[in-house]
Amino acid sequence: MDKLERIIFVARSGTCREPMAMGILKDLTLKFDVEVLARGLVVSFPEPMNGKAEAVLISNGITLENFTSKQLKKEDITENTLVLTMEKGQREKVLSHFENAHVENVYVLTDFVGDELEIIDPYGGNLQSYGLCYETLRKSIKKLVKILSQE
Repeated sequence: MDKLERIIFVARSGTCREPMAMGILKDLTLKFDVEVLARGLVVSFPEPMNGKAEAVLISNGITLENFTSKQLKKEDITENTLVLTMEKGQREKVLSHFENAHVENVYVLTDFVGDELEIIDPYGGNLQSYGLCYETLRKSIKKLVKILSQE
């Protein structure tokens, strides 16, 4: 990757972990400008962010105005795009469904930053499980910022 221009957080529906990750990264400071997006692999129609995910973000001082989920599309991925999925299966799906996605620019977020566990989907859980997901994401994304700032 020559110059990183875009980071896309990808998971299943585009309504929970992806916008939380996007909001966290936008809340932190990178040493360079980069477009940050959230995309889902299965988005039949645009939906607002999951209410519990939004409540956790707001309680941490992060707001994403008028967020709606969007399907990951071929044109989202360029040679200067870093795609970060939440789970290994999602990475495999991106690599197999998008010919312009390559192993050198598609990673599981936690693998990329050296964490052991994937980001667990809190969907259907209580507010506390969404809070735990936020904390795990924030920890990994702080490492991401550190890694990207060294490049």
